Amino acid sequence: MIRTEEEILPAFPMPRRCPYAPPPEYESLRDKAPLVRVAFRDGPPIWVVTRHSEARDVLTDRRISTDPTRPGHPFAAMAGTAQEQAGQFIDMDPPEHDVYRRMLAGEFSARRIRELGSFIQDVVNERIDAISRGRETDLVESFAFPVATLVICQLLGVPYKDREYFQSRTNRMIAGFFSTEEATRARTELWGYLDDLVTAAESSPGDDLIGRLATERRTTGELSHDALVGMVFLLLVAGHETTANMLSLGVFTLLQNPGALAELRARPELWPDAVEELLRYHSIVDWVAFDRVALEDIEIGGQRVRAGEGLFVLGASANRDERAFASPDDFDIHRSARHHLAFGYGIHRCLGQNLARAELEIGYRTLFERLPALRIVGDVEALPFKYDRRTFGLYRLPVAW
Repeated sequence: MIRTEEEILPAFPMPRRCPYAPPPEYESLRDKAPLVRVAFRDGPPIWVVTRHSEARDVLTDRRISTDPTRPGHPFAAMAGTAQEQAGQFIDMDPPEHDVYRRMLAGEFSARRIRELGSFIQDVVNERIDAISRGRETDLVESFAFPVATLVICQLLGVPYKDREYFQSRTNRMIAGFFSTEEATRARTELWGYLDDLVTAAESSPGDDLIGRLATERRTTGELSHDALVGMVFLLLVAGHETTANMLSLGVFTLLQNPGALAELRARPELWPDAVEELLRYHSIVDWVAFDRVALEDIEIGGQRVRAGEGLFVLGASANRDERAFASPDDFDIHRSARHHLAFGYGIHRCLGQNLARAELEIGYRTLFERLPALRIVGDVEALPFKYDRRTFGLYRLPVAW
């Protein structure tokens, strides 16, 4: 009996099973080829890009689209309404993508983030002041999420007092690997909340990102109301969950590597490289931000990809590729890891990367300086990692000092 292509395809590897590494299937896929055809849910087969060099090729090739409304895109069946797509420049191709990106470039420039440095430091200090009044805490709830949320709220102009509302909606939106009725309802509720904020800013703009964009929309007419809501929606959702997850994961990893932590305390100039290594090592977003579809027949890594075929770049696999990183499964703060793909690559490279780096470096350094006896409470093996989430992290990290 002859088996069909679908019957012999490996299944798409989704959740990781260990906090230190991506799914073990990634290594075998990477050994097999730079591009591997896999079975994906109940739809047609897709390509997964397993290696670092080919991943960068895919992420920079203008013949490959990120637009989920295009036929063959892995998420084509889940593309939202026209209103939901407005302003979501992460899902746009040039030239439309470039228009939105230019509007935001100054807000996230290295200079602007340096100006925010003292505010980030104040936020971190305030949170440590609060938790140090006790003897132990859940670092996710009391430090990682408040720091990330306070910073993005300040930058955007979203009231921090509303954090429970938008965090609960964000959590429901990204709870699983694919859309559910509950996730759709949470998205609608969050959109409505931000719609009200933008409407208020359009009549009375403040000195924040929403206010400045609202002023530009009113004076130039270049930006629609829905597009402005969509931009804020994207920045808020992406701007606090990922950074909060990395803050807690980084603390966990450094406490598990006391030699590296001791060296960072003695030589704080090593913190920037340590942050890059933590980003590479965990690759918390992995494939969910790297969904693509070929617009024409192309060849990548010796493999022919036909027009209309979907692709996923496996970021966590590319960041563990021994062709790009020596001994990639080792955590090494002396590694030159800045060419990792944790923030993506090419025109869709994360707009907030400078902000994330600043929050992580200031957060880690200050926490370990001010709480030198910090330690994990309880059984490390029992810690609740987010194996079931699209963005990897920790649900809780109980610590004492």
